[in-house]
Amino acid sequence: MGVFDGIFQRYSRWMYRSGRPNWLARPQNRLSSIAFGAGVMPRRLASLEVTGRHSGEPITLPVVIADWEGAEYLVSMLGEEANWVKNIRAANGVAKLHRGRTETVQLDEISVGERPPVIRRYAQVAPSGRSHLMLTGDATIEQCVEIAPRTPVFRISILPTS
Repeated sequence: MGVFDGIFQRYSRWMYRSGRPNWLARPQNRLSSIAFGAGVMPRRLASLEVTGRHSGEPITLPVVIADWEGAEYLVSMLGEEANWVKNIRAANGVAKLHRGRTETVQLDEISVGERPPVIRRYAQVAPSGRSHLMLTGDATIEQCVEIAPRTPVFRISILPTS
């Protein structure tokens, strides 16, 4: 890992040190969510819209989608305590994904045993998530097995439009 990588990892962890985005991460996430949702970025970058479990209001956040064996997944870089994870569980997995167009999706949490290869793929494609998971882009499956119990992973299924 180079000097820049180490600085970037410390900076990323600092922005979420309480498990939630700090004063600097919040506006950065808003801008990223707009850019990712517009569809001008690679398809793996998107904006996830979830319904707040307390407010009932839509909440959007930028996400990186991991592709694995023909399916797409969302990985919680902040673990079990991430608000979007709690909101998805409260909404029975229903959310919207914006990536140029809006898709209603079903997010189904996969078992701990299924998570390691998806987490490994996520570490390869999501530089910002690596620092929170304490992984590198060339993480081993064994490292991913170790963090799988505390790293929720959701399979994305596109729901038909009505």
